Amino acid sequence: MSVDAYPLHWPLGWVRTKHPKRSRFDTSFTRARNEMIHELELLGATKLVISSNLSLRLDGLPRSGQPQPQDTGIAVYFTLDGKEQCIPCDRWDRVEDNLQAIRLTIGALRGLDRWGAKSILDAAFRGFVALPGDQEHWTSVLGLDPETAATPEMIESAFRTMVKETHPDKGGQSTEFQRLMAARQAALQEVKR
Repeated sequence: MSVDAYPLHWPLGWVRTKHPKRSRFDTSFTRARNEMIHELELLGATKLVISSNLSLRLDGLPRSGQPQPQDTGIAVYFTLDGKEQCIPCDRWDRVEDNLQAIRLTIGALRGLDRWGAKSILDAAFRGFVALPGDQEHWTSVLGLDPETAATPEMIESAFRTMVKETHPDKGGQSTEFQRLMAARQAALQEVKR
């Protein structure tokens, strides 16, 4: 997995929170980081990368005791059962709270495994599969001219045309449909900037 720990490498297709809120978590960055790493170890995850806008220690993990960056989002990449996974969070206005939310999510998912609901755990992790970083640009996925400034209406029109071919209910492949959905989200995010 070639994901940078710094600066933040947000996963393609995940919508960003426009207005992060204050959380009620009472944790420090060090505690949230260490407990999240422990949860992943218990889950059997490998190749951990914590991607954020915090500068790094020599071991590649984010350093504690830094001021909050403007973008407090965090994305945790890891490999589980041979599959690259990513759990991002930017709902909260402090990095440690976003990391704590990810830690609690992993703990809940581990609970599914402990309680005998392995098939639900597998289904949940399918939603966290990390998309490759070198994907095609959304213009090529949507069939739009990269030299023309796309509008939201153009993006939606191209999406509606292509979804008729790629949607699994219409005989399409789910991977192609997911690729189309990710391209649409990336396009709309870029155009709204």
